[in-house]
Amino acid sequence: MADNDNVDFTRGDYVVYPAHGVGQIEGVETQTIAGMEIRLYAISFEKERMRLKIPVVKARESGLRRLSTSDRLKDALKTLQGRSRIRRTMWSRRAQEYETKINSGNPVSIAEVLRDLKRSNDDNEQSYSERQIYQSALERLAREVAAVKDISECKATEELEDILGTNKASENKEAA
Repeated sequence: MADNDNVDFTRGDYVVYPAHGVGQIEGVETQTIAGMEIRLYAISFEKERMRLKIPVVKARESGLRRLSTSDRLKDALKTLQGRSRIRRTMWSRRAQEYETKINSGNPVSIAEVLRDLKRSNDDNEQSYSERQIYQSALERLAREVAAVKDISECKATEELEDILGTNKASENKEAA
């Protein structure tokens, strides 16, 4: 396991858990479960007010990873600038695919969801479930951008919306 950089987390490291997004390692604990000593990563997710414990030996297969590199993040941001690809399949199937991409924890896949669900600022064009999935993807990517760039999540959200061309605050400033 020496070649796996995912199992060498220490207290204070920011990590990404696919189903929950960015969290911070609180420490490595040892607990006795069913008579066996097991080392666990204790991870806190501040936004959800949640703590998660993952066995160190299962970290890799659970998808726990370090924050994206700057280059990986640039790929995701470049994806946001591309043309949206709306497939003509049933919404329920597309929604399921979008949720799978968001829960993959892959920033490029999350960016694809944002790009594909991007609409003009007229919210009437989107259904409630489209807005929910869009917001979920935006929050997930913004948290990782914020952690990588060491900025607030709000600032990261603004950056992403600027790239997507959906930032209402920027448009209001320009109109004034």
